[in-house]
Amino acid sequence: MTDQENLAKRIAILEERNERVTADKAWETSLTRRALLLLFTYLAVALYLAAIEVDRPFLNAIVPSAGFLLSTLTLPWFKQWWLRRH
Repeated sequence: MTDQENLAKRIAILEERNERVTADKAWETSLTRRALLLLFTYLAVALYLAAIEVDRPFLNAIVPSAGFLLSTLTLPWFKQWWLRRH
């Protein structure tokens, strides 16, 4: 394999990696991911509260689910703040 072919292969590998990283970043910040996190958190908490026989488990599951969603929305802001300071 020539140096030029080797370089072209390495560039192709890097471009494929960059596409994967871009797709992963898009998923991490997507509304779909956040909605699924909210839904699954809500269901898990509601089912747990129902299992331990808490009154109105589906209503009481809203607060921890909303708190978790809020934390996922604010983490990017805190990450940027942290990166600026370090």
